[in-house]
Amino acid sequence: MAKETEIKLRISPASLATLHQHPVLAARCVAPWQTRELLNRYYDTADFALANAQVALRIRRDGEQLIQTLKSKGASVAGLSERNEWDWTLKSNRLVLSHLNDSCWPQSLAELDKKQLKAVFSTDFKRQFAELRWQRDGIETVVEVALDQGLVIAGQQQEDICEVELELRAGDPAALLELALELAADVALMPCDISKAERGYRLFNANSYSVAAAPAELSTEMPLDEAFAAIAWQLLGNSQRLAEQYRFNGHWKLLEQWLQQLVSLRALLASLGHAVPRPSSNPLRTQLDALIDDWRVRILDGADDQAVREAAPLAFANELENTRWGLFSLEMAVWLQNQAWQTKRSARGTRQGAAALQNWLLQFLKDEAQALQVHRYMRQPEDIAEQAPRLERLLVWLQAARHISGLVDSDRLFGSLRELHTLVLQPLNAENLVQRREHLASVLTLNAWKQLLR
Repeated sequence: MAKETEIKLRISPASLATLHQHPVLAARCVAPWQTRELLNRYYDTADFALANAQVALRIRRDGEQLIQTLKSKGASVAGLSERNEWDWTLKSNRLVLSHLNDSCWPQSLAELDKKQLKAVFSTDFKRQFAELRWQRDGIETVVEVALDQGLVIAGQQQEDICEVELELRAGDPAALLELALELAADVALMPCDISKAERGYRLFNANSYSVAAAPAELSTEMPLDEAFAAIAWQLLGNSQRLAEQYRFNGHWKLLEQWLQQLVSLRALLASLGHAVPRPSSNPLRTQLDALIDDWRVRILDGADDQAVREAAPLAFANELENTRWGLFSLEMAVWLQNQAWQTKRSARGTRQGAAALQNWLLQFLKDEAQALQVHRYMRQPEDIAEQAPRLERLLVWLQAARHISGLVDSDRLFGSLRELHTLVLQPLNAENLVQRREHLASVLTLNAWKQLLR
């Protein structure tokens, strides 16, 4: 068994054709580029038992060599994935079922009749690849860079493959993110948390690809720094998966959810005071503000305008052809990987970052609730839009951590504030003013709100 650590980056065909000449790659390349044709057949049962168990099984033809490979799902975020992989050299183009024993085969598939396995789709592509070597913090880093172009074919359906893979052979996984970031400075690269196998299954069922990253696992006593990082990684992962799926099928709801992840990330960065000093996160907040400002207007307009919704997929494709989205995604990932918010912060910020999550969270929610000034905005509902950032800060923490807040009926509070936030963003008219005032009054009746104002 080997552990595969790599990052996948979607790229345009025009950029892929010239990427091997990029100075960042040329400076670290230690041997000439090589080219291979890789022909892959993926195997599963008729009801996709392997996919449901989150494993992939294939036979790859690489020249005269045949390799049977089993891959586990592993963990993936920001395009960076780590998973277990088992390889066996074959003598013929047939599965060797005896290789799929208890040392690698998932326990959940123990009762599966492996004779049911059959080829279900293919991924055939040309790969240009080279080895890179450089010193990072005094440690040699070795990375294989692969430029893949071809097709995923499932029955009568197909999807283009055009991506960059950076696979770590030696060194720190952070080096992959840093290398990707260097390339993304002048090449439009989109981190994509989707494997070639997942693309094949998606051609059978568009909903088979999950747009939700692994949830943040929070506990009452965990340090605030750890909770912040866990939530930020989840939101970043969600945003990248939603971007990939919206690019694929253009469903409007996915675009709305993508924007919400960015709004939540922006609110999260602004919520921790001294623990996340503004200078450390300012470049990220600036990039988020630009993305949110551009896309929030379009999404609000599209709520009642079919023409705007129909034009959005092309606008999003144009966004992905620009460096902005890829740069933000990778800069955010590097910032989180390096825990950059912890450098040069004050002693007070360090103490706050080490505080137990539940203790900090309850005080944070109380402070924000009091500052929302519900009674004032019941009298002046036309002005409550100025409180949208505060509502967003409340919502991001209630969504991720309300189960450990200690508040009674915290689900109702979260739902009510989310509805209020929606009203705040809608165009101002007589009906909306009445709705704002009535909703603010209903917030005051919630047990969780009363608990916060004690």
